[in-house]
Amino acid sequence: MTGSVGARFLARMGERPARSGDDTARGSVLRALVGTYAQPLGRYFRRRLASAEDADDMVQEVFLRLSRYDDPADIRQPEHFLFVTAANVLRDRARREAVRGGPALPIDGIDMPSSDFAPDRVLESRDAAARIRDALAELPERTRDVFVLRLMEGLKMADVARAFGISTRAAEKHQARALAHVAMRLEDWRLG
Repeated sequence: MTGSVGARFLARMGERPARSGDDTARGSVLRALVGTYAQPLGRYFRRRLASAEDADDMVQEVFLRLSRYDDPADIRQPEHFLFVTAANVLRDRARREAVRGGPALPIDGIDMPSSDFAPDRVLESRDAAARIRDALAELPERTRDVFVLRLMEGLKMADVARAFGISTRAAEKHQARALAHVAMRLEDWRLG
């Protein structure tokens, strides 16, 4: 399923008129990135969405955003770039759905509670999720991304460090900083 998403994306790219600077090297970089990351991105989206077709569409959106770069070979950490882009695609879709009054989608890996819970518990959970999102938005980008990849995506700390090109110890410090900040904000909210 997701393998065909990459093939469809590459076919669409072949139908587009060449931009200045397009050449076989650029195309081979795009093909390599699609071949390497189409399936992991598909899994990322399928864990967060009910529809496999929606997940495939979102994988294509990630690659479409990648294709807008003049030289994708200049991206130093493609895995980091693609998964941060995937999180942004998911967040953008959730915002569009909220405006349209559509079904709520998880944002940043925080699933909203189902309707089986009491209304006051649902509201409290939504408030807590909003507080966590707000607290994460206050963090520096790298600290926030380490937190999301490690705790919400379940990546091993060594894999997170490798994605950012930093030491495992540095990634652990980013995670600790994020956890302390989120905990402090939640405590402020509970006491306030």
